[in-house]
Amino acid sequence: MATNGKVIIQGITQDGGKFRPSDWAERLCGAVATYGPGRRIIFHPNVKLASIDGVKCVVIDASLEEDDEMLFDFLTDFADENKLQILHTDKYPLPGML
Repeated sequence: MATNGKVIIQGITQDGGKFRPSDWAERLCGAVATYGPGRRIIFHPNVKLASIDGVKCVVIDASLEEDDEMLFDFLTDFADENKLQILHTDKYPLPGML
């Protein structure tokens, strides 16, 4: 995979259903975050929350695959195991994205 672009894990299953629990994206981003002074959460700079047309998503910088392959695999394995739709794109942000 190219190091530019984004890998977007969408909160929609491969058969079109809405993925539950509703806070899955926040949990996934929190799982790869660290804690700074005062136990303040520091989200990973290459992993972000987003919403596309009202669907929660986790947006991963494609460069993470080379920079931290284990973390990239953790995130994409989560998507695969839960049968979530994954979008690879060089255009970002996408229409309908918040």
